[in-house]
Amino acid sequence: MDIQLKRGLLDVCVLTAIKNEDSYGYKIIKDVKPYTELSESTLYTILKRLETAGMLTVRTVEHDGRLRKYYRITDEGLERIEEFKKEWKEVMQIYQFVTKEGGCND
Repeated sequence: MDIQLKRGLLDVCVLTAIKNEDSYGYKIIKDVKPYTELSESTLYTILKRLETAGMLTVRTVEHDGRLRKYYRITDEGLERIEEFKKEWKEVMQIYQFVTKEGGCND
């Protein structure tokens, strides 16, 4: 899969994983796992990028004597999910064209 396309898809997956409640790294990986593989190193790169873009915020909480970072989606992050849904319709139209039997000579 194209790197840029996959990057965009993973960004939206991570935003969706924290859409309804604040979450932390291990839980995000667990929530996304049924849909796609996501390594810890990839996740933290994505989280940093999304934070820098203003799509999520981070807070640190002590949990079992250790510090745990919790991530919360922002309005910008919610907007990105909605944009993705609109963009995906176009991607699906392109997919249908590409996979159509007989090419474009109808």
